[in-house]
Amino acid sequence: MLPTSSRVPWRRLLVVLVALVLLAAACGDSDGGDDAVDAADDATATTAAAAADDGDDDAPAETTAETEASDDGGEVVTIRWFVGLGTGAQPEQIEVQEAVVARFNETHPNINLEIEFIDNEVANDTLATQIAGGNAPDIVGPVGIRGSNAFAGQFLDLEPLVEASGFDLSVYDPAQVEFWREADGALTALPFGVFPSFIFYNTELFDEAGLAYPPQEFGEPYADGDPWDMDKLAELAAILTVDANGNDATSPDFDADDTVQFGFTHQWGDDARAQGSFFGGGDFVGADGAAQIPEPWVAEWAWHHDLIWETGAAPNQSYIDSELLNAGNTFTTGNMGMVFTHLWYTCCVRNDDNTGKEFFDIAVVPEYEGEATSKLHADIFRILESTDHPEEAFEVLTFLLTDAAGELLNTYGGMPARTDLQDAFFAGLDETFPQGVNWDVARASLALPDEPSHEGNMPNFLEAEARIDQFESLIASEPDLDLAAETESLRADLDVIFAAG
Repeated sequence: MLPTSSRVPWRRLLVVLVALVLLAAACGDSDGGDDAVDAADDATATTAAAAADDGDDDAPAETTAETEASDDGGEVVTIRWFVGLGTGAQPEQIEVQEAVVARFNETHPNINLEIEFIDNEVANDTLATQIAGGNAPDIVGPVGIRGSNAFAGQFLDLEPLVEASGFDLSVYDPAQVEFWREADGALTALPFGVFPSFIFYNTELFDEAGLAYPPQEFGEPYADGDPWDMDKLAELAAILTVDANGNDATSPDFDADDTVQFGFTHQWGDDARAQGSFFGGGDFVGADGAAQIPEPWVAEWAWHHDLIWETGAAPNQSYIDSELLNAGNTFTTGNMGMVFTHLWYTCCVRNDDNTGKEFFDIAVVPEYEGEATSKLHADIFRILESTDHPEEAFEVLTFLLTDAAGELLNTYGGMPARTDLQDAFFAGLDETFPQGVNWDVARASLALPDEPSHEGNMPNFLEAEARIDQFESLIASEPDLDLAAETESLRADLDVIFAAG
């Protein structure tokens, strides 16, 4: 958060890497400290009752009363905060969150905030059991986009509470606020920890090839005047790809079977929706609920397949799994010119002693048909619609987003969505990566999230996701792939899966 059958889905990788990330105080790694990126993987079938039977200390205790009397005779409302759907339940994080709870309770005499920590492996089932039993918590989080899907439609619309309280939304990029608006207009979350995506590039390999670095501002052309688009990225990737005899992928003598350096890959983005969103946001679910295939995704899959099998400038699955590319952590080897991934990857561009590697900088995502898209991972808190105390729950939520934001983001490892907290976050990253990374790329990328999200909900989600993963594996494994036929097969299968859901 390694690999299964030679594939390393980022969702599972992030879980494994949580401990590493937490060592990096400054980086935290929004994924780089990055539990942020949905540390939640497929939930197990273990129920809360089974966890309790096993003597699991994380099993939630029953709340005996929701209201009590305060010392001054006023009503004390109990608000329960459920942690475990994403990050937050690791031992190193618990103490910090308990201190936040204590500080809140000291300063809010009419609200009693209780926190419960549930192991990520059983958190999904535990929360579902609590909701079904009428014992739901009030607040859940931190949780990512994907981790929220099992409870879609059960989150409170925060907009009336924002308006009534006058909560200041100007501290966020407006695009980050709108990102959390549902199709019906409900605002079910507010921004918290964010992980934009962009291009990590190896400055040493660019220098060795005599190439200008890629642009660091959206709309800026490449140094030769060409648009910074997917064609230009593919062109640079070919030049940066070199075989054992020193021939690059533009040479007729290039040997694709003996490549020692590659130009581009998706770093731990081995998901067809994630890869497709490199070219633009989309959704497999049509307005009528039937399956559809977004055009930008089809274009990206074809582009990526050609880069692997026609040009040889991107690694196939055998190369990705090889020692040359560190069994999937490709960019950190120094043998990869560019990768597309998220800010959380700062967790893993490090030496064994956790010091940062200094051979990289970052660039903006290239355009596809005149538009750039920085797909987003994020951690947020949500209030369940079933809460009996929405105003008090919102008061807790605003405390987490403001007074407690700095310490929580440090322990979760996320980039603050609040613009007023970002300078301190990046100053911490600079201590790990002193080469002068242009973090303004990350800031600017927040304005261009993928909408709808590539992690969004689908009917019959787990079965749909398994079928999508099966399709994606073909791109890096099958040189003679009939993409049109496989794409149509995917659409037809998803149509059945969605209907069954």
